Order: sequence, then C-alpha cells, then structure tokens
Amino acid sequence: MKKNVLIIVVIAIALIGGLFFYKMGFKVGENLGEKDQVTDVAQGENVQETEKEEKSNIKIFNGNERPIAFMIDNNVNAQPQASLNSTYMVYEIIVEGNESRLMALFKGQDCDSVGPIRSSRHYFLDYAMENDAIYAHLGMSPQADEQMKTFKINNINGQAYDTGAARTATSLYWRATHKNAPHNAYTNIPSIKQIAKDKGYSLTSEQDSVLNYVEEEVVLDGEGALVANTITIPYSSNHKVRYEYDEETGRYTRYSKGRMMKDEVTGEKVTTKNIIVTFAENYTLNDGENKGRQDVVTVGSLDGYYITNGKAIKIKCNKESRSAQTQYVDLEGNEIKVNDGNTWVNVCPIDANVTIAE
Repeated sequence: MKKNVLIIVVIAIALIGGLFFYKMGFKVGENLGEKDQVTDVAQGENVQETEKEEKSNIKIFNGNERPIAFMIDNNVNAQPQASLNSTYMVYEIIVEGNESRLMALFKGQDCDSVGPIRSSRHYFLDYAMENDAIYAHLGMSPQADEQMKTFKINNINGQAYDTGAARTATSLYWRATHKNAPHNAYTNIPSIKQIAKDKGYSLTSEQDSVLNYVEEEVVLDGEGALVANTITIPYSSNHKVRYEYDEETGRYTRYSKGRMMKDEVTGEKVTTKNIIVTFAENYTLNDGENKGRQDVVTVGSLDGYYITNGKAIKIKCNKESRSAQTQYVDLEGNEIKVNDGNTWVNVCPIDANVTIAE
C-alpha cells in the first residue's frame, strides 16, 4: 500500500514539474518571439534611417527649406537671365506667340537677383504644386488667376510690390535700367521669403523631391541608350533650344535662340547636369481674347527622354493628376535614377522634331 502511495506521489510531482516547465518554456518562447519581433522592427527602422541618411547626402535637394518657383521671361530681350545656375530645376514650356517661358526653382539659396519676372500661365501651376513651391510671378492670365484660387496656390504676385522704378534698399520688386519693359522686372529670394512670411505661407516643406536623386554617378549604358552630345529641341519655328555636352565637366551648355545662355549675375555660361524632355500636347485656347494663349496637357503617360553624361534613354513621364508628382520611369516601368545635379525639364510640343546626336 505504502509502495502504491509512493508511486502516485512521484507521478504527481512529475506531472506538476512538467506543467511548470512547460509554462516556463512557453513564457520564454513568448519573450524570445517578442525580442525577435522588436529586433526586426529595429532593423527596419535602421534601414529607413540609412535611406534617409543617403538622401540627406544629396547636395542639389537637401534640407526642409521650401522651394520657391519664379516665372522667368525667355524673350530674346530678357536675356541674359539672373541666377539660373543656382536653380535645382528649371521647366521650359511653350506660351503664346511661339515663345516659351521658364519656371525656375530654387531651394536653400538666397540669390540677390532673380529675373526678369513675367506673368503666370496656368499649366506651370502643375509643376509648382508637385514641388510644393511658393510661386512668384508678375501678373497672370485669367486662367492662371482662376486656378491659383481653385488649387489654393501659395503665390506672390509682384504687381502688388512692383515699384516701376530702379532698385532701392527697400525694393521687393524693381525695374532694371539696362533692359526695356516688360522684360526688366526683378526680385530676389530674401524679398520673396519676407513677403511669404507676411502672408503666412510656410517656409518649410517635408515633401520629397520629384526626381529620384542618387549619390553614385548614373551612366546610361544599357540597351537602347543613345549617344547624346548634341540635343536640339525646336519649340516653334522661331524658338529652338540646343544643349552641347562637355565631357571634361560632365555637363551640358545651354543655347537658346542661337545664343549661348549666360548667367546675368556671374557671367558664367548656363549649364545643367541633367536634361529631361517631355512631349506634351498643346493647343490654342478659345478664351475670347484672341491672344493665342495655350493649354498644355501635363496629365497622363507622356513620352520623353532622360539625358545625362553624354547618353540618353527613352522614358515615360507619368502624372496622375495636376497636383501629383510626375514619376519618371524607364520603358520597363522602373523609376529612373537621376544624377545629383541641376535639371532642365523641357516640356515641348508633342510633334517637336527633337534630335539627339553624337
């Protein structure tokens, strides 16, 4: 009898001990799982931090200072323009009269002279919005006026600040004496920041860059890459743009209306690291004013080229809405990598006979 009782006690102790160790093991397993999960999350955060650090090393687009976009006159009487070499992007698009106009974007710069400044056209707003830029101009078309209100664009109309006279110590917009109106209106970045602050516009932005900049040098040497030493873009019968590649500097010199473009402030030739060509349909608006104003189709999947370091590839320029950021992808649908440097985006007529040559 005593022997049976002893056996029962031993079995009970074994069962209790087994249950105890099972629970302990489960708890340890839970803790290990939690620890692994925390480690995975930490590793994920580390990857994100690394990506942020890599992006923070990009020189052309860095920091949280909000971009400022200026409408720049591109008439022959406006050349040379001021501070174009200090931009991170410049958009060139057709306007009325077979001319083009420029929208120059600056970030983290304090240029003392920018211009000549001209009036807004509504389709430039699409690219100002995707850069989250404060938009500086001098007047606007009726379409631009209406749509700036519709899209709530943080804009600064220089007409309210134009002195109509030469620059003084307090001028926010002024008129240069070495050029004739309407090709002689100027402002600068400190003035625009002052006005923006007075209007309550944010001077910072957390929006990512439109372009996928990378630190390593991009060389377009894959299948379908073209040698691109000379690029010619005819906007109209009387306006043609040309870029010439300099292998020593790895940059393109820009020519407009048969002239090498120069920066009015520094006297240096205007150059760019990257060129994007976007083919977009344009047509004359029937707005009752008979001024030949244009509309440009920016939304959709548009054909184009990415050009850098003496080579070019065909791309797609995909924009889902007027305010959405354009996605520049190769023909396989991969977002293109862009060299860390300034970019000229040439939004040219869809039937422009663009030539890319050795």
